Amino acid sequence: MTVESPAAPDAADDTPTLSQANGAAPAPPVRLDPPRPAAGPSGAGSESTSETPQGAMSAEHLSVYYGGFRAVRDVTLQIRPHAVTALIGPSGCGKTTFLRTLNRMHEVVPGARVEGDVRLDGASVYDPDVDPVQLRRIVGMVFQRPNPFPTMSIYDNVVAGLRLTGRYGRVELDQVVERSLRRAALWDEVKDKLRANGMSLSGGQQQRLCIARALAVDPEVLLMDEPASALDPIATLRIEELIAELRSNYTIVIVTHNMQQASRVSDQTAFFTMGDERAGYLVEMGDTIDIFTNPREQLTEDYVSGRFG
Repeated sequence: MTVESPAAPDAADDTPTLSQANGAAPAPPVRLDPPRPAAGPSGAGSESTSETPQGAMSAEHLSVYYGGFRAVRDVTLQIRPHAVTALIGPSGCGKTTFLRTLNRMHEVVPGARVEGDVRLDGASVYDPDVDPVQLRRIVGMVFQRPNPFPTMSIYDNVVAGLRLTGRYGRVELDQVVERSLRRAALWDEVKDKLRANGMSLSGGQQQRLCIARALAVDPEVLLMDEPASALDPIATLRIEELIAELRSNYTIVIVTHNMQQASRVSDQTAFFTMGDERAGYLVEMGDTIDIFTNPREQLTEDYVSGRFG
C-alpha cells in the first residue's frame, strides 16, 4: 500500500499546532476499526473490556520517503501493548522518522509518503477512512524539546485538546487536569499555581506538562522522541521514573541515543542503522536484556558495546 500525504505549508518542527499535539478536530472523528469505547473526561470507557490490552502496534514492510529520498527501508516489527519499546541506533538512521509514521506526524512534511502499512490493534492507521488528527489522540506524541503552548496556563495546556474536541463543564475539566497531572507526576508541584504560564516551569516540569497534555485525551500509545535529551540528570531521572509508572497503562515507544537509558526503561529494543544509500533499516529487535547481552547480529553487538563505526 502506498499513501502520499498532502503538501504542508511548513516543514515539521517540535512546535505542534493545537490539532497536531492534542488531536483536536472540528468535525466528528473517524475512529479506527475495531471501535473503541468512548472516553469521557472522567476516564469512563477508557479501559478495554477485552482480555487483550489495547495498544498493540505493528509495521509491515514500511518504507518512508521524503520526495525522492528513502529515509527508512522495509521495516517490519511488532510493538507489544503495555510495554516500553526503545528505538536505538546512530544519528540519521531513521528512528525519529519511523516513530513519526506511527501516528502519521511525518505527513506535515511536504512530499512525505509511505509504502507498506502500520497497524494499531489490527486496524490500518493508513486506511483512507482514518482521520490522522483523531489518530493522534489515540497515538499521542511527546517531542524532544518541551513545548508547552506559550500563551496558555498550566491548566489550559492540559485541557487544550479536550476544549477543541467537545463541550465539557468546569468540574469535568478540573478532574481531567488533576488526573492527568497526577499521572505525569506533576500535580504536587503545580497544584497551587495552575493559572501560571506553562513556560514558567523548569525544563523537566515542562516536559511532564507535555506528557500530561498528551494523557488528557486518553491515548492508547505514547510516542516519545528523546524526551530527556534536553534535560539535566535529575529531570531525566524523573522522566524515566514516570515512564516506568506509565507502562502498565500505555504502550510506550521511545527514541533514545542513551544506551544506559534504553537498558533501564525498556522491555524490548529495536536497533536501526543505515546502508550506503543512507536509508535506515532495522537490524534486529528483541527483549532488551537479549539485545544488550546476547544480540543475534554483530552490528548490534558492536553498537551496544561502543565499537560501532
